[in-house]
Amino acid sequence: MMRFVFLSPATLLALTLMSQAAHADTASGETGKVQVMDTGEAVYHHVCQSCHMPDGKGARNTAGAGFPALANNGRLQDSGYPVYMILNGRGGMPWFSGILTDKQVADVANYVRSHFGNHWTDAVSPQAVEELRPTVKLEE
Repeated sequence: MMRFVFLSPATLLALTLMSQAAHADTASGETGKVQVMDTGEAVYHHVCQSCHMPDGKGARNTAGAGFPALANNGRLQDSGYPVYMILNGRGGMPWFSGILTDKQVADVANYVRSHFGNHWTDAVSPQAVEELRPTVKLEE
């Protein structure tokens, strides 16, 4: 025996709206462009500060997870260190080589190396980032 299910117009409308694809740059099904990140400060505020905090001092949460301080961090003296960390991640830090451009990586590395009590003045170039970028190609 076959049964038929009749859906109200409101249910049909809801199902139609739910079938639209959500995009990673929004919290809903709305589409739009990702926020422009054309400076190291912009990249830091949109990508890094949620873990490393707005003041760069890092944090520890109640579960014991730690986010290292970038403020007054002697490891940043070597310009390759932040570039490597941004591109490849480590431990709980994700890698951003598939997300950020060479210029964005250089800009944010230069930003953290010259802010938060850090005073390293030898600038990282996008070309230096390109040389350190992993060579594995991502699927498109």
